Amino acid sequence: MKKIVVIGGGTGLPVLLRGLKQYDVDLTAIVTVADDGGSSGRLRDELDMPPPGDIRNVLAALSDVEPLIIELFQHRFENGNGLSGHSLGNLILAAMTAITGDFVHAVREMGKVLNVRGKVLPAANESVVLHAEMEDGTIVSGESKIPYFGKKIKRVFLTPSNIEPLEETITELQTADLIVIGPGSLYTSILPNLLVPKIGEEVCQSKAKKVYVCNVMTQAGETLNYTASDHVKVLYDHMACAFLDAIIVNNAPILPETKERYAKELAAPVSCDMEELEKLGLQVICDAIIDERDGTVRHDTKKIAALLVSLLAPPSHDVYL
Repeated sequence: MKKIVVIGGGTGLPVLLRGLKQYDVDLTAIVTVADDGGSSGRLRDELDMPPPGDIRNVLAALSDVEPLIIELFQHRFENGNGLSGHSLGNLILAAMTAITGDFVHAVREMGKVLNVRGKVLPAANESVVLHAEMEDGTIVSGESKIPYFGKKIKRVFLTPSNIEPLEETITELQTADLIVIGPGSLYTSILPNLLVPKIGEEVCQSKAKKVYVCNVMTQAGETLNYTASDHVKVLYDHMACAFLDAIIVNNAPILPETKERYAKELAAPVSCDMEELEKLGLQVICDAIIDERDGTVRHDTKKIAALLVSLLAPPSHDVYL
């Protein structure tokens, strides 16, 4: 069975995983633990545990249980002294961490409870702090603060500097047939995984095919006016290696009214600048890969999954005369 390892976080990763779990593949998700906002941030600070939010969403996406159970797991309390803003799944993961004494063990046990298809691994078994150095030299600390600072990001980095990834994570990367990066916020969801020592090194050294699923829209405070190749260059700058083999970028038109709504948030469609991407030596897959509804644009989970699985097929050696 072919092995796919997906690296990311945020809202984009679960969308991709919901499609991939329908295929007969060995699936592993490596998920960021840099979140410090909302329910996750509160539990992280109060209980000294890695933030559970991104992990919770991935567990839900890969689960194979009754929809009502997932609805319960994802339920967010809207009121209640101390409960308001918390999701039940985050609280369950916090309780399981207290019972088992270990966050990774808690995630494994929740995976069994939810009948998860595949493995879900935090990028580290401890909380990390994401920092951004802006082009003017200002340092901003905290994943949730970075996108709202309003200055162009020069680089991001993690503390502590001696973070250890799980041995299982390294093994999964070493034995992968396909490594998928993204989709997700470039600086605050994707890079916090790749900057964990040894994870980035293993991705660079891996003989697996490596593909980046580019975001559909730019993001104010992170990727304002970025093209697809700009995203790739940021990854290469942080990793100190040109590690990608392919990139998937949307080329379907977006409805004018949807673009107008995103423009109010200073977001615009990411352009597939084919020439620049080819200069980087990438296999470029520009395709209609979006699901647009209710004024929101997301990746189409079925189309993305089908494209990714097709990359596992051996190259054709047919000769046409």
